[in-house]
Amino acid sequence: MRSNSVKMGLERAPHRSLFKALGLTDEEMKRPLIGIVNAKSEVVPGHMHLDKVAEAVKAGVRMAGGTPMEFPSIGVCDGIAMGHIGMHYSLPSRELIADSLESMALAQGFDGLVLIPNCDKIVPGMLMGAARLNIPTIVISGGPMLAGRTNGKGVSLTNMFEAVGAVQAGKMSEEELNCLENSACASCGSCSGMFTANSMNCLTEAIGMALPGNGTVPAVYSERLRLGKLSGMKIMELVEKDIKPRDIITSDALHNALTVDMALGCSTNSMLHLPAIAYEAGVHFDLDMANNISKKTPNLCKLAPAGNHFVEDLYHAGGISAVMKELSKKGLINETCLTVTGMTMGENITNAVNSNPDVIRPVDNPYSETGGIAVLRGNLAPDGSVVKRSAVDEKMLVHEGPARVFDSEDDVIKAILGGEINKGEVVVIRYEGPKGGPGMREMLMPTSVLVGMGLDADVALITDGRFSGATRGACIGHVSPEAADGGPIALVKDGDIISINMKECSLNLKVSDEELENRRKSWVCPSPKIKTGYLARYSKFVTSASEGAVMKV
Repeated sequence: MRSNSVKMGLERAPHRSLFKALGLTDEEMKRPLIGIVNAKSEVVPGHMHLDKVAEAVKAGVRMAGGTPMEFPSIGVCDGIAMGHIGMHYSLPSRELIADSLESMALAQGFDGLVLIPNCDKIVPGMLMGAARLNIPTIVISGGPMLAGRTNGKGVSLTNMFEAVGAVQAGKMSEEELNCLENSACASCGSCSGMFTANSMNCLTEAIGMALPGNGTVPAVYSERLRLGKLSGMKIMELVEKDIKPRDIITSDALHNALTVDMALGCSTNSMLHLPAIAYEAGVHFDLDMANNISKKTPNLCKLAPAGNHFVEDLYHAGGISAVMKELSKKGLINETCLTVTGMTMGENITNAVNSNPDVIRPVDNPYSETGGIAVLRGNLAPDGSVVKRSAVDEKMLVHEGPARVFDSEDDVIKAILGGEINKGEVVVIRYEGPKGGPGMREMLMPTSVLVGMGLDADVALITDGRFSGATRGACIGHVSPEAADGGPIALVKDGDIISINMKECSLNLKVSDEELENRRKSWVCPSPKIKTGYLARYSKFVTSASEGAVMKV
């Protein structure tokens, strides 16, 4: 056992005395020590109930003969951090989570880990740490929030952000806003649409690092607690068989995750997190894989914000197993991949049934023959950019218009609320990338306000930052190289014509190479927005969004 390094032998008597100070008996110390990494907090709605999940996990570990030892993880709520300085810290917190996981697991000598995340950066951060450590690990998330209900319709956090624009445009009263505010987020859990948190929880299941049901069993269902107990029991089997993350997070497994990503129409943030997880696992990953997979993967689901279904609907329709079963009918899933069940993915999904073809379209009757996410390239994004194509109005898939350039999210929000954005324009938001932000802020506020004002079918947004999983409309993020690295987006001027073709996966600035070269000669990178603390260090070491915005020394 790995934990013998901290508990066995004469020289470890001082260590055993400290374990006994924790209340452990000699019998408990003889068993495998399992680290329970609990992201429970009172600041994230998706995490407020994780103490209950952790108790279930610990019960499962004990039933299977292990000794659970719980320790915490930080977590940022992206919704609460949105639109102010807090959003600078969201993506960078992913690295802190991975680093703290590495530090604790190696310092304390655990034999295995059970990871209990739920929201946005916590899920990929923990997976990155697990891939780096490569000791037996399983993930059990907190589960999705139930959809809110107002006027007989399902609503989610997306509706709240869009309501701000609706009030501004005179389309909604403040009384109606207050009613929506009281009903949009109905329970604990990760926000109810196919936003970043639920995207990553579903993809964790598709990779094979979590038990079937992890991505879709609602947070408030007792089945979530049973899944926690089963996960606690299963980690003991993984420890016994020495099945480690890198045995599971393979090239084929990531291919499965990308395929499910396309079928679901997941958050564009998955195109940051999957490359980052691959990097930590030592697996090759590049953005072109997304388009190659998208070309042959049908889009089977339209979950909020792309449609009117929610993750609870996906659960009742059969969940991720049913989605993968549909995809397997066309040979799109590698069924030989090993999973934390100890069985292959094919064995996991054998008995899966699609019980609601309105929620999960049959593979021969998809919403579209291509996937929900596209990577666009061209002279404006030589290293790529990302769009959630399944959430874009049909008439905006091909668009050409004059640029309106802003050097920060704050400036563009003022312009939108001030009624300064016109139909047909292409709003460019730059110096918001991993380095330039720093931290690559999500742009949910400007995109949602545009939707609320009824401009989402007439205005495109392009940024070297990123968009929330709750974003819909012609919103293209992750433009690489970013402006702070001297990417072409830094050279765009007001009035330049930008050509977008999501069908052909292109993004071009209709300015000659000679003119761009002349502009480059006079370009000077602005001084860093934040010069001290963690973000100053982060901006020095973070890589491009096209590489997953990971930190490299």
